[in-house]
Amino acid sequence: GEREGERGCDFFLGFWDYETPKVMVVKDRKLGVIYRAVQLLVITYFIWHVFISQKAYQETETRPESSVYTKMRGVAMMGDSVQDTTEYVRPSEGGDVISTILRREVTHDQTQGTCAEVSAKHIHNCQRTGRCIPYYNYTFKTCEIKTWCPIEEYAAVREPAMEKAINFTVFIKNSIHFPKFKVLRGNIKPNKPKKLLRCHYHPVTNPYCPVFRLGFIAAQAREKFSELCRTGGIIGVFINWKCDFDKDPSECRPTYSFRRLDMRKNLPSSGYYYRFAKYYHKDGVEYRTLIKAYGIRLDVIVQGYAGRFSLIPTIISIVTAMTSVGICSIICDWIMLTFIDKNEVFSEMKFDDVSQEG
Repeated sequence: GEREGERGCDFFLGFWDYETPKVMVVKDRKLGVIYRAVQLLVITYFIWHVFISQKAYQETETRPESSVYTKMRGVAMMGDSVQDTTEYVRPSEGGDVISTILRREVTHDQTQGTCAEVSAKHIHNCQRTGRCIPYYNYTFKTCEIKTWCPIEEYAAVREPAMEKAINFTVFIKNSIHFPKFKVLRGNIKPNKPKKLLRCHYHPVTNPYCPVFRLGFIAAQAREKFSELCRTGGIIGVFINWKCDFDKDPSECRPTYSFRRLDMRKNLPSSGYYYRFAKYYHKDGVEYRTLIKAYGIRLDVIVQGYAGRFSLIPTIISIVTAMTSVGICSIICDWIMLTFIDKNEVFSEMKFDDVSQEG
């Protein structure tokens, strides 16, 4: 009990002791090489990666405000009809999502009535009557349903793909605002609007011409345009702004990248298609033409990052670098006391107990 009390007292009194580093020069070439090598690695890391590459001396903004406007241009023939943007572009007003029809499966002259369903495996927007009737001109029978007849699975006509759409162009206008730095940037030059009618994007020769051919977009996304015509697909258009406002803001330009977003390997959910109908009346009866449209949908995704010199992050980074350099001494002390100081000569010289008597 008395020993435990003495230990507790020693611990309490030792808590109030002051510790200060003691400078000791160790004449050991191997340890000196290790010490300078670790110092060089730490200093190189902070100079090259932290300050030059990551620009840790800057304050940053990663959530800018952005707006996107899109417009598609091009004319092609589908069968005997001329297809313009009104026919194949959805939605017509433009935005950060735009799609174009590349192929159609058309069911003509549908009316409300009863007809045979294709099979029990297919789910229709219909109601069964409970009767069993012949399946159109075939000998077998299926359930009778009340729906738009004839049904799509039986009467749909597959039209040829609009392969000339590979030369269609999409204009993507983007404005981005960094509120922290009060900087507004755009991906076009406002003083040259007529140039946009005859140019195409190139990262070097035409960086301010955001006009892209659909064939170029498909190639950049590593997709075959003929396959997209068959199944459709969703492609992400990524506009990346990485701005250094320590330089002139006019040097802040976007870069563009493209990637397929839908999972092409998962067949039930791959591709892109949708249905719409055109309604008309004939002899007092309502008819519709059902169109299943396959196409490319472009999702424009804007990402922004900006930085500018600030004193506070600079001080924090410098203090962190100096602290990290100090860790080199701790590492070398551990190496010296663990692997080199076999006779405990260094440890006796490094640690001294000094007391001041009155």
